[in-house]
Amino acid sequence: MRWVERVTWIKPCIVLGCLITILLVLPSVARAGIYRYVDQDGVIHFSNVPTNPQYTLYIKEDGDIDFRYSDKNHFDHLIEGAARTHGVDPALVKAIIRAESDFDPRAVSRTGAMGLMQLMPETANDLAVIDAFDPGENIDAGVRHFKDLLELFQNDVKLSLAAYNAGKRAVLQFNAIPPYGETQRYVKKVLHFYQVYKR
Repeated sequence: MRWVERVTWIKPCIVLGCLITILLVLPSVARAGIYRYVDQDGVIHFSNVPTNPQYTLYIKEDGDIDFRYSDKNHFDHLIEGAARTHGVDPALVKAIIRAESDFDPRAVSRTGAMGLMQLMPETANDLAVIDAFDPGENIDAGVRHFKDLLELFQNDVKLSLAAYNAGKRAVLQFNAIPPYGETQRYVKKVLHFYQVYKR
């Protein structure tokens, strides 16, 4: 059993070495980058043309390993699915993600907010999130949370965005966008992105 485990770990190293060699030798492949994802069986998949939404940018054209998604449309199918399920405009969801994490599914803020929609740990717990860094789960939970805020604030998008950023108690306390510079900038930023994506 130990020998099998060692072989399992050696294979990815060999594959990674081959991929780096290909990137150095073939400029056309290097420009595309190499994408990677691990399926539910633990099998590692690589591609220079990611067709599965689970692929992440693994090796950039300069050969550096990077786990950041570079395609801003990469999550559109997840956004549209969650938005349709919960009755929220997908362009608004995408704008929130752009403002919150800039489409980085592994983003963690200084306050501990996680993933694409920057779920706080207590919010993720309330929404029964198992893996806050899973794009599908994070987006679905974030949209559910935002939908709850829309219902609380009678579909007032500005107040709901302010509550998403500063917490609903702050918005209820002031009955307006709280006088916090960060929150006011956040609402303006999301609304700007929203107009961009609506077009």
